[in-house]
Amino acid sequence: MTSTSVSVAGRTASPSTARAINDRLALHLLKDQGPLTAGELKSLTGLSRPTIADLVERLRQTGLVAVVGESGAERRGPNARVYGIVADSAHVAGVDVRTDGVAVCVADLLGRTVAEESLPVAPDVDPAHTVAAVVALVERAAGRAGAARLHHIGIGMPGLIDPATGELNSPGGLPSWHRELATALHGGLAAPVLLENEVNLAAVAEQRLGAVRDRDTFVLLWLGHGIGAAVVLDRVLRRGASGGTGEIGFLPVPGTVGLPSATGCDGGFHSLVSSAAVCELAEEHGLEAAADGPRGEGAEGSGAAEAVIRVALEAGERGETFLDALAARIALGVAAICAVLDPGCAVLGGEVGRAGGEGLARRVEEHVARLSPLRTRVRAGVVGGGGVLRGAVLTALDATQNELFGAP
Repeated sequence: MTSTSVSVAGRTASPSTARAINDRLALHLLKDQGPLTAGELKSLTGLSRPTIADLVERLRQTGLVAVVGESGAERRGPNARVYGIVADSAHVAGVDVRTDGVAVCVADLLGRTVAEESLPVAPDVDPAHTVAAVVALVERAAGRAGAARLHHIGIGMPGLIDPATGELNSPGGLPSWHRELATALHGGLAAPVLLENEVNLAAVAEQRLGAVRDRDTFVLLWLGHGIGAAVVLDRVLRRGASGGTGEIGFLPVPGTVGLPSATGCDGGFHSLVSSAAVCELAEEHGLEAAADGPRGEGAEGSGAAEAVIRVALEAGERGETFLDALAARIALGVAAICAVLDPGCAVLGGEVGRAGGEGLARRVEEHVARLSPLRTRVRAGVVGGGGVLRGAVLTALDATQNELFGAP
Protein backbone atom coordinates (compact mmCIF):
# COMPACT_ATOMS: atom_id res chain seq x y z
CA MET A 1 0.00 0.00 0.00
CA THR A 2 1.37 3.41 -0.97
CA SER A 3 1.58 6.23 1.55
CA THR A 4 2.94 9.73 1.46
CA SER A 5 5.23 11.18 4.12
CA VAL A 6 4.74 14.81 5.05
CA SER A 7 6.72 17.24 7.14
CA VAL A 8 5.06 18.43 10.35
CA ALA A 9 6.82 21.18 12.34
CA GLY A 10 10.12 20.29 10.70
CA ARG A 11 9.78 16.53 11.27
CA THR A 12 8.73 13.80 8.89
CA ALA A 13 5.33 12.40 9.88
CA SER A 14 4.83 8.68 10.34
CA PRO A 15 2.79 6.83 7.70
CA SER A 16 -0.25 6.72 10.02
CA THR A 17 -0.03 10.46 10.68
CA ALA A 18 0.37 11.15 6.97
CA ARG A 19 -2.73 9.07 6.24
CA ALA A 20 -4.72 10.98 8.85
CA ILE A 21 -3.62 14.31 7.38
CA ASN A 22 -4.48 13.19 3.85
CA ASP A 23 -7.87 11.87 4.93
CA ARG A 24 -8.65 15.11 6.73
CA LEU A 25 -7.69 17.15 3.68
CA ALA A 26 -9.84 15.05 1.36
CA LEU A 27 -12.86 15.14 3.68
CA HIS A 28 -12.73 18.91 3.99
CA LEU A 29 -12.45 19.25 0.20
CA LEU A 30 -15.48 17.01 -0.27
CA LYS A 31 -17.39 19.02 2.33
CA ASP A 32 -16.51 22.43 0.92
CA GLN A 33 -16.53 21.71 -2.82
CA GLY A 34 -19.05 18.92 -3.08
CA PRO A 35 -18.66 15.50 -4.74
CA LEU A 36 -15.36 14.97 -6.56
CA THR A 37 -13.73 12.27 -8.68
CA ALA A 38 -10.47 10.62 -7.67
CA GLY A 39 -8.76 12.61 -10.41
CA GLU A 40 -10.11 15.88 -9.02
CA LEU A 41 -8.97 14.92 -5.52
CA LYS A 42 -5.53 14.17 -6.95
CA SER A 43 -5.34 17.59 -8.60
CA LEU A 44 -6.56 19.45 -5.54
CA THR A 45 -4.36 17.65 -3.00
CA GLY A 46 -1.25 17.02 -5.06
CA LEU A 47 -1.19 13.42 -3.84
CA SER A 48 -0.28 10.49 -6.07
CA ARG A 49 -2.96 8.39 -7.74
CA PRO A 50 -2.18 5.27 -5.60
CA THR A 51 -2.37 7.38 -2.43
CA ILE A 52 -5.74 8.77 -3.51
CA ALA A 53 -7.00 5.27 -4.25
CA ASP A 54 -5.99 4.07 -0.77
CA LEU A 55 -7.47 7.18 0.80
CA VAL A 56 -10.83 6.83 -0.93
CA GLU A 57 -11.10 3.18 0.09
CA ARG A 58 -10.32 4.00 3.74
CA LEU A 59 -12.95 6.74 3.81
CA ARG A 60 -15.55 4.45 2.23
CA GLN A 61 -14.90 1.87 4.92
CA THR A 62 -15.54 4.47 7.64
CA GLY A 63 -18.97 5.18 6.15
CA LEU A 64 -18.19 8.89 5.77
CA VAL A 65 -17.75 8.75 1.98
CA ALA A 66 -19.63 6.87 -0.74
CA VAL A 67 -19.90 6.75 -4.51
CA VAL A 68 -22.64 9.23 -5.39
CA GLY A 69 -22.49 9.10 -9.18
CA GLU A 70 -20.31 8.99 -12.27
CA SER A 71 -18.80 11.56 -14.58
CA GLY A 72 -17.42 11.39 -18.10
CA ALA A 73 -20.48 10.12 -19.95
CA GLU A 74 -19.71 12.69 -22.65
CA ARG A 75 -16.34 11.12 -23.51
CA ARG A 76 -15.04 7.69 -24.54
CA GLY A 77 -13.73 5.23 -22.00
CA PRO A 78 -14.93 4.21 -18.56
CA ASN A 79 -16.77 6.76 -16.46
CA ALA A 80 -15.06 8.11 -13.36
CA ARG A 81 -16.73 7.48 -10.01
CA VAL A 82 -17.77 10.58 -8.09
CA TYR A 83 -17.30 10.48 -4.32
CA GLY A 84 -19.23 12.50 -1.77
CA ILE A 85 -19.81 12.86 1.96
CA VAL A 86 -22.54 10.56 3.31
CA ALA A 87 -24.77 13.29 4.71
CA ASP A 88 -26.84 11.06 6.99
CA SER A 89 -23.81 9.42 8.61
CA ALA A 90 -24.15 11.94 11.46
CA HIS A 91 -26.74 14.44 12.70
CA VAL A 92 -26.57 17.51 14.90
CA ALA A 93 -29.19 19.68 16.58
CA GLY A 94 -29.46 23.41 17.19
CA VAL A 95 -31.69 24.71 19.97
CA ASP A 96 -32.81 28.34 20.30
CA VAL A 97 -33.97 28.97 23.88
CA ARG A 98 -36.08 32.00 24.81
CA THR A 99 -38.03 32.77 27.95
CA ASP A 100 -41.29 32.08 26.14
CA GLY A 101 -40.39 29.23 23.81
CA VAL A 102 -37.88 26.87 22.25
CA ALA A 103 -37.09 26.11 18.61
CA VAL A 104 -35.13 23.04 17.43
CA CYS A 105 -33.47 22.24 14.13
CA VAL A 106 -31.82 18.91 13.26
CA ALA A 107 -29.32 18.91 10.38
CA ASP A 108 -27.26 16.27 8.62
CA LEU A 109 -23.47 16.16 8.34
CA LEU A 110 -23.52 18.66 5.48
CA GLY A 111 -25.66 21.12 7.42
CA ARG A 112 -28.90 20.51 5.55
CA THR A 113 -32.02 20.91 7.66
CA VAL A 114 -33.95 17.66 7.95
CA ALA A 115 -36.38 18.36 10.81
CA GLU A 116 -37.64 21.35 12.82
CA GLU A 117 -39.83 21.61 15.91
CA SER A 118 -40.94 24.39 18.25
CA LEU A 119 -42.58 24.64 21.65
CA PRO A 120 -44.19 27.65 23.36
CA VAL A 121 -43.43 27.92 27.08
CA ALA A 122 -45.84 29.62 29.46
CA PRO A 123 -44.27 31.57 32.34
CA ASP A 124 -46.22 29.71 35.03
CA VAL A 125 -45.33 26.14 33.94
CA ASP A 126 -43.32 24.01 36.37
CA PRO A 127 -39.61 24.28 35.41
CA ALA A 128 -39.07 20.52 35.66
CA HIS A 129 -41.98 19.93 33.30
CA THR A 130 -40.55 22.47 30.84
CA VAL A 131 -37.12 20.82 30.85
CA ALA A 132 -38.66 17.38 30.23
CA ALA A 133 -40.83 18.78 27.44
CA VAL A 134 -37.81 20.36 25.70
CA VAL A 135 -35.81 17.12 25.92
CA ALA A 136 -38.78 15.30 24.38
CA LEU A 137 -39.01 17.99 21.69
CA VAL A 138 -35.38 17.44 20.65
CA GLU A 139 -35.86 13.66 20.71
CA ARG A 140 -38.92 14.02 18.48
CA ALA A 141 -37.05 16.19 15.99
CA ALA A 142 -34.17 13.70 15.92
CA GLY A 143 -36.63 10.88 15.31
CA ARG A 144 -38.27 12.73 12.44
CA ALA A 145 -34.81 13.25 10.94
CA GLY A 146 -34.05 9.53 11.11
CA ALA A 147 -31.11 10.16 13.43
CA ALA A 148 -30.15 7.18 15.56
CA ARG A 149 -28.32 9.66 17.78
CA LEU A 150 -27.21 13.28 17.78
CA HIS A 151 -23.48 13.84 17.53
CA HIS A 152 -23.54 17.34 19.10
CA ILE A 153 -26.21 19.74 20.30
CA GLY A 154 -25.69 23.51 20.04
CA ILE A 155 -27.79 25.70 22.32
CA GLY A 156 -28.24 29.46 22.16
CA MET A 157 -29.80 31.38 25.03
CA PRO A 158 -29.65 34.80 26.67
CA GLY A 159 -27.18 35.37 29.49
CA LEU A 160 -23.48 34.96 30.19
CA ILE A 161 -21.83 31.67 29.34
CA ASP A 162 -18.72 31.01 31.42
CA PRO A 163 -15.88 30.36 28.93
CA ALA A 164 -14.06 28.15 31.45
CA THR A 165 -16.95 25.83 32.28
CA GLY A 166 -19.33 26.31 29.33
CA GLU A 167 -22.17 26.81 31.80
CA LEU A 168 -24.80 29.52 32.10
CA ASN A 169 -23.46 32.01 34.62
CA SER A 170 -26.04 34.78 34.67
CA PRO A 171 -27.67 36.59 37.56
CA GLY A 172 -31.42 36.53 38.09
CA GLY A 173 -33.92 37.52 35.43
CA LEU A 174 -33.89 34.28 33.41
CA PRO A 175 -36.16 31.29 34.02
CA SER A 176 -34.63 28.63 36.25
CA TRP A 177 -35.19 25.94 33.62
CA HIS A 178 -32.62 27.65 31.36
CA ARG A 179 -29.84 26.69 33.75
CA GLU A 180 -30.99 23.07 33.96
CA LEU A 181 -31.63 22.46 30.26
CA ALA A 182 -28.09 21.82 29.00
CA THR A 183 -27.46 19.14 31.63
CA ALA A 184 -30.81 17.50 30.92
CA LEU A 185 -30.21 17.40 27.15
CA HIS A 186 -26.74 15.94 27.64
CA GLY A 187 -28.07 13.26 29.95
CA GLY A 188 -31.25 12.53 28.04
CA LEU A 189 -29.73 12.31 24.56
CA ALA A 190 -26.16 11.22 25.43
CA ALA A 191 -24.70 13.92 23.20
CA PRO A 192 -22.13 16.64 23.93
CA VAL A 193 -23.85 19.99 24.49
CA LEU A 194 -22.31 23.30 23.38
CA LEU A 195 -23.90 26.25 25.17
CA GLU A 196 -23.44 29.72 23.69
CA ASN A 197 -24.87 33.21 24.11
CA GLU A 198 -27.58 33.91 21.53
CA VAL A 199 -25.97 37.10 20.18
CA ASN A 200 -22.70 35.25 19.57
CA LEU A 201 -24.58 32.63 17.57
CA ALA A 202 -26.31 35.32 15.51
CA ALA A 203 -22.83 36.64 14.66
CA VAL A 204 -21.70 33.14 13.62
CA ALA A 205 -24.68 32.91 11.26
CA GLU A 206 -24.06 36.38 9.80
CA GLN A 207 -20.40 35.59 9.10
CA ARG A 208 -21.04 32.20 7.54
CA LEU A 209 -24.31 32.89 5.75
CA GLY A 210 -25.11 36.58 5.83
CA ALA A 211 -23.89 40.16 5.82
CA VAL A 212 -20.21 39.68 6.72
CA ARG A 213 -19.05 36.65 4.76
CA ASP A 214 -16.24 38.85 3.45
CA ARG A 215 -15.07 40.06 6.88
CA ASP A 216 -12.68 38.44 9.36
CA THR A 217 -13.22 41.15 11.98
CA PHE A 218 -16.54 42.77 12.88
CA VAL A 219 -19.02 43.43 15.67
CA LEU A 220 -22.71 42.59 15.64
CA LEU A 221 -25.09 44.81 17.60
CA TRP A 222 -28.20 43.07 18.82
CA LEU A 223 -30.96 45.68 18.91
CA GLY A 224 -34.19 44.33 20.30
CA HIS A 225 -35.93 43.80 23.63
CA GLY A 226 -32.44 43.34 25.05
CA ILE A 227 -29.23 44.96 23.84
CA GLY A 228 -25.93 43.18 23.31
CA ALA A 229 -23.04 42.73 20.95
CA ALA A 230 -20.86 39.95 19.58
CA VAL A 231 -17.20 40.56 18.83
CA VAL A 232 -15.33 38.60 16.14
CA LEU A 233 -11.63 39.39 15.73
CA ASP A 234 -9.59 37.61 13.05
CA ARG A 235 -12.44 35.07 12.64
CA VAL A 236 -12.35 34.21 16.36
CA LEU A 237 -15.40 34.84 18.55
CA ARG A 238 -14.22 36.72 21.64
CA ARG A 239 -16.10 36.01 24.86
CA GLY A 240 -14.05 37.75 27.57
CA ALA A 241 -12.89 36.50 30.97
CA SER A 242 -16.42 35.89 32.27
CA GLY A 243 -18.32 35.59 29.00
CA GLY A 244 -19.39 39.23 29.20
CA THR A 245 -17.83 40.63 26.05
CA GLY A 246 -20.54 42.62 24.31
CA GLU A 247 -22.72 43.53 27.31
CA ILE A 248 -23.12 46.98 25.80
CA GLY A 249 -26.54 47.56 27.32
CA PHE A 250 -24.52 48.64 30.38
CA LEU A 251 -22.36 51.05 28.36
CA PRO A 252 -22.53 54.58 29.84
CA VAL A 253 -23.43 56.99 27.03
CA PRO A 254 -24.67 60.57 26.81
CA GLY A 255 -28.38 61.20 26.42
CA THR A 256 -29.67 59.05 29.29
CA VAL A 257 -31.15 60.26 32.58
CA GLY A 258 -28.65 58.41 34.76
CA LEU A 259 -25.98 55.76 34.84
CA PRO A 260 -26.19 51.96 34.71
CA SER A 261 -25.39 49.90 37.80
CA ALA A 262 -24.02 46.45 38.51
CA THR A 263 -27.59 45.17 38.83
CA GLY A 264 -29.33 46.99 35.98
CA CYS A 265 -28.64 48.57 32.61
CA ASP A 266 -31.21 51.36 32.98
CA GLY A 267 -29.25 54.53 32.32
CA GLY A 268 -26.90 52.75 29.92
CA PHE A 269 -27.00 52.30 26.15
CA HIS A 270 -30.00 50.02 26.69
CA SER A 271 -32.07 53.06 27.71
CA LEU A 272 -31.53 54.65 24.30
CA VAL A 273 -31.98 51.81 21.81
CA SER A 274 -33.98 48.95 23.38
CA SER A 275 -37.35 48.12 21.85
CA ALA A 276 -39.14 50.11 24.54
CA ALA A 277 -36.88 53.13 23.95
CA VAL A 278 -37.43 52.93 20.19
CA CYS A 279 -41.19 52.94 20.68
CA GLU A 280 -40.98 55.94 23.02
CA LEU A 281 -38.84 57.80 20.48
CA ALA A 282 -41.37 57.01 17.76
CA GLU A 283 -44.20 58.43 19.89
CA GLU A 284 -42.20 61.64 20.31
CA HIS A 285 -42.15 61.89 16.51
CA GLY A 286 -45.85 61.17 16.16
CA LEU A 287 -45.43 57.62 14.90
CA GLU A 288 -47.43 54.66 16.16
CA ALA A 289 -47.72 51.00 15.23
CA ALA A 290 -49.96 48.16 16.34
CA ALA A 291 -48.68 46.45 19.48
CA ASP A 292 -49.24 43.03 17.96
CA GLY A 293 -46.57 43.38 15.30
CA PRO A 294 -44.25 40.49 14.39
CA ARG A 295 -42.03 39.03 17.06
CA GLY A 296 -38.41 39.81 16.30
CA GLU A 297 -35.25 37.85 16.96
CA GLY A 298 -34.35 38.23 20.61
CA ALA A 299 -37.58 40.10 21.36
CA GLU A 300 -39.66 39.04 24.34
CA GLY A 301 -43.00 40.54 23.40
CA SER A 302 -44.95 42.13 20.62
CA GLY A 303 -42.26 43.26 18.20
CA ALA A 304 -43.74 46.76 18.34
CA ALA A 305 -40.34 48.34 17.69
CA GLU A 306 -39.99 46.41 14.46
CA ALA A 307 -43.50 47.43 13.46
CA VAL A 308 -42.96 51.12 14.18
CA ILE A 309 -39.75 51.20 12.15
CA ARG A 310 -41.61 49.72 9.20
CA VAL A 311 -44.21 52.47 9.62
CA ALA A 312 -41.43 55.08 9.72
CA LEU A 313 -39.99 53.82 6.44
CA GLU A 314 -43.31 54.74 4.77
CA ALA A 315 -44.08 57.90 6.76
CA GLY A 316 -42.30 60.52 4.71
CA GLU A 317 -40.58 63.42 6.48
CA ARG A 318 -41.69 62.44 9.99
CA GLY A 319 -40.33 58.96 9.45
CA GLU A 320 -37.04 60.32 8.09
CA THR A 321 -36.60 62.51 11.16
CA PHE A 322 -37.31 59.62 13.51
CA LEU A 323 -34.91 57.27 11.72
CA ASP A 324 -32.16 59.88 11.82
CA ALA A 325 -32.67 60.39 15.56
CA LEU A 326 -32.57 56.64 16.13
CA ALA A 327 -29.43 56.31 14.02
CA ALA A 328 -27.73 59.01 16.10
CA ARG A 329 -28.48 56.99 19.25
CA ILE A 330 -27.21 53.72 17.79
CA ALA A 331 -24.07 55.49 16.56
CA LEU A 332 -23.10 56.31 20.16
CA GLY A 333 -22.69 52.62 20.93
CA VAL A 334 -20.99 51.84 17.63
CA ALA A 335 -18.50 54.70 18.05
CA ALA A 336 -17.64 53.57 21.58
CA ILE A 337 -16.93 50.03 20.37
CA CYS A 338 -14.86 51.35 17.48
CA ALA A 339 -12.74 53.49 19.80
CA VAL A 340 -11.64 50.35 21.65
CA LEU A 341 -11.66 47.59 19.00
CA ASP A 342 -11.52 49.30 15.58
CA PRO A 343 -13.45 46.41 13.95
CA GLY A 344 -13.94 48.19 10.64
CA CYS A 345 -17.48 46.86 10.32
CA ALA A 346 -20.61 46.79 12.48
CA VAL A 347 -23.71 44.71 11.73
CA LEU A 348 -27.11 45.82 12.99
CA GLY A 349 -29.07 42.74 14.03
CA GLY A 350 -32.10 41.96 16.18
CA GLU A 351 -35.59 43.18 15.38
CA VAL A 352 -34.61 46.86 15.14
CA GLY A 353 -31.53 46.32 12.97
CA ARG A 354 -33.31 44.00 10.57
CA ALA A 355 -36.40 46.21 10.27
CA GLY A 356 -34.31 49.31 9.60
CA GLY A 357 -32.38 47.55 6.85
CA GLU A 358 -29.77 49.28 4.75
CA GLY A 359 -31.46 52.65 5.16
CA LEU A 360 -30.92 52.68 8.94
CA ALA A 361 -27.44 51.17 8.54
CA ARG A 362 -26.46 53.97 6.14
CA ARG A 363 -27.66 56.63 8.57
CA VAL A 364 -25.75 55.02 11.45
CA GLU A 365 -22.58 54.88 9.34
CA GLU A 366 -22.89 58.59 8.56
CA HIS A 367 -23.28 59.46 12.25
CA VAL A 368 -20.35 57.24 13.26
CA ALA A 369 -18.17 59.00 10.69
CA ARG A 370 -18.86 62.29 12.51
CA LEU A 371 -17.98 60.78 15.91
CA SER A 372 -14.92 58.69 15.08
CA PRO A 373 -11.84 59.04 12.86
CA LEU A 374 -11.85 55.26 12.38
CA ARG A 375 -13.57 54.29 9.13
CA THR A 376 -16.34 51.86 9.98
CA ARG A 377 -18.79 50.23 7.59
CA VAL A 378 -22.26 49.60 8.99
CA ARG A 379 -24.42 46.86 7.49
CA ALA A 380 -27.88 45.48 8.17
CA GLY A 381 -28.12 41.87 9.29
CA VAL A 382 -29.66 39.62 6.66
CA VAL A 383 -29.88 36.15 8.21
CA GLY A 384 -33.27 36.89 9.75
CA GLY A 385 -35.18 35.72 12.80
CA GLY A 386 -33.67 32.23 12.63
CA GLY A 387 -30.11 33.47 13.01
CA VAL A 388 -29.65 32.15 16.54
CA LEU A 389 -30.95 28.72 15.60
CA ARG A 390 -28.81 28.62 12.48
CA GLY A 391 -25.76 29.66 14.49
CA ALA A 392 -26.45 26.89 17.00
CA VAL A 393 -26.58 24.32 14.18
CA LEU A 394 -23.34 25.64 12.68
CA THR A 395 -21.58 25.45 16.05
CA ALA A 396 -22.67 21.85 16.57
CA LEU A 397 -21.78 21.00 12.98
CA ASP A 398 -18.27 22.45 13.30
CA ALA A 399 -17.61 20.34 16.40
CA THR A 400 -18.94 17.20 14.71
CA GLN A 401 -16.99 17.69 11.48
CA ASN A 402 -13.80 18.46 13.37
CA GLU A 403 -14.22 15.27 15.38
CA LEU A 404 -15.05 13.05 12.42
CA PHE A 405 -12.85 14.70 9.80
CA GLY A 406 -10.11 16.21 11.95
CA ALA A 407 -9.69 19.92 12.56
CA PRO A 408 -8.79 21.81 9.34
